[in-house]
Amino acid sequence: MLNCGMLERDSRALRKRSIVLCKQLVVDELLIQCLEANNILTPGMAEGILAKNTSHERTWQLLKLLPKRGPEAFSSFCLALRETEQQHLCDLLTQPPDRDDRETQGERLIDSSFQHPIQEAVPAKRQRIEDLTECSLDADGAIDTPVQPCTHEFYLDHYQQSYRMSSSPRGFALVISNVNFGASTGLDTRKGGEVDEEVLRKVFTELDYQTIVRRNLTAQDMAKCIEDLARRPEHENMDSLVVCLLSHGTDGAVFGTDAEPLQLDWVFKAFDNSGCPLLQNKAKMFFIQACRGETRDSGVEQVDGPTRTSSPNSEQQDAGREGEETGDPRQSGDSPRIKLPQRSDMICGFASLKGHCAMRNTKKGSWYIQELNRALRLHSKDVHLADILVKVNNRIKLREGYCPGTPYHRCKEMSEFTTSLCQSIFLFPKHQVPQD
Repeated sequence: MLNCGMLERDSRALRKRSIVLCKQLVVDELLIQCLEANNILTPGMAEGILAKNTSHERTWQLLKLLPKRGPEAFSSFCLALRETEQQHLCDLLTQPPDRDDRETQGERLIDSSFQHPIQEAVPAKRQRIEDLTECSLDADGAIDTPVQPCTHEFYLDHYQQSYRMSSSPRGFALVISNVNFGASTGLDTRKGGEVDEEVLRKVFTELDYQTIVRRNLTAQDMAKCIEDLARRPEHENMDSLVVCLLSHGTDGAVFGTDAEPLQLDWVFKAFDNSGCPLLQNKAKMFFIQACRGETRDSGVEQVDGPTRTSSPNSEQQDAGREGEETGDPRQSGDSPRIKLPQRSDMICGFASLKGHCAMRNTKKGSWYIQELNRALRLHSKDVHLADILVKVNNRIKLREGYCPGTPYHRCKEMSEFTTSLCQSIFLFPKHQVPQD
C-alpha cells in the first residue's frame, strides 16, 4: 500500500513548477498509463483525469493527486515524463536547489493544496494562428535518439523477402519545405515547418540517404526540382528513393509559395516505372505533411471496442496477365517480354485523413513528422515500413491539442498511408550489407 504523502522536497518541487507544468505539460493517455502501470494512479483516478474537458483541467487534477500518492509518486512522475518525451519538464523538476533559488517572480510558490489559480496567476496562452489549411497546436518536440542499428542476424533473416537495400547511400531523400508564402496568397507562414525539415534531414542522413533540402519553392520550382531528381543517373546504383513534401495543401495537391497547386498524382508519375525507369522494382517512399481539406477532428468518446486498432490491410489489385486479350506471346513467335504495372513499389504516408487538416506545433514541428521521426529512429532496425507507419498512426491517435473553434478547443488527428508495394521495406539501418 502507498504511504500517504510525498516527500516534502518533491512536493515542494511540484508546487514551485506548477504554473509551468500547467502551461506545458501534456496529460494524455500515454502519461496516465505510465502512472497507472506503476500503481501511482488507480483506474478510477486515471478515468477521472482523462474525463476532464481541457488539458488545463487534466493537469490540475493530476497535480492535486500526486502529492497524496506516496513517496514513489515523484520519481514515477519523472519517469513518465521521460517516457512521453517531456524530458525538459523532468529536468526542470529535478534541477539542483541552488538553481531553484534563482526562479523568476512568475514562477513563485502557489498554495500547497494545488487550488485552481485565479485568472491573473496564469498568463494567457499565446495567440495561435488559425489558418484554413493547417492548425498550429502545442505538443512535444522531436526526439534525437540515434537511429538504432540493424543486426547482421536480422538482415540475414529478412533480406530475401524485402526490397534490396544494400547500396550506400541507400538513395536520394528529397525534402521540399515551404514555410514562407507570399503576402498576396492569403496563406500564413508555416511556423515550425523549419523544425520538420531539419528533423527529416537528420533522420534520413542517419539512415544513409543522400539528403537534399529545398525550401520555399513555387509550384513551378517544385515541379522542376522533382523532374531534375527523377532524371538523376545515380538512381541506377541506388536502391530506393524518399520524397518529403511539407507545405500547405488540399486534397490531392500541395501548394507552392505562390499558392499554386502541385498535384500529387503528377509527383507519383514522375517516379513511376515509366517516368523513372532507373527506379523500377525499387522502393519509393513519399511522406506528405500538408492538409488534405479543412475538416477538423475534435474526437468522439469511445463507447466500445478495443483500446488499440489493428493494422490496416493494404489492398492489392491484380494487374492482369499479359496475353489474356492478345494470346500467349510464345505462340506468336516473339520473345516473351516482362511488363510492369505503370505504378508499383510505392508507399505514401499522409499526415491526415482525406479532407482533414494536419496538426503543427508552431515551435516544435508537426505531429506527424515528430512521430515519423520517432518511429524511424526506434523501429527501423527490425520493423518494415508499413508497420512503422501503423505505429505512427497509433501514436498520433492518442495525441490531443488545443484548436480554436472545436468542441472544448480539443483537436485530434489521424494519419494514413497507401501502398503499391510488392515486398516489405526494411531499411537495414547502419548495417554494412554485402555487395553482390
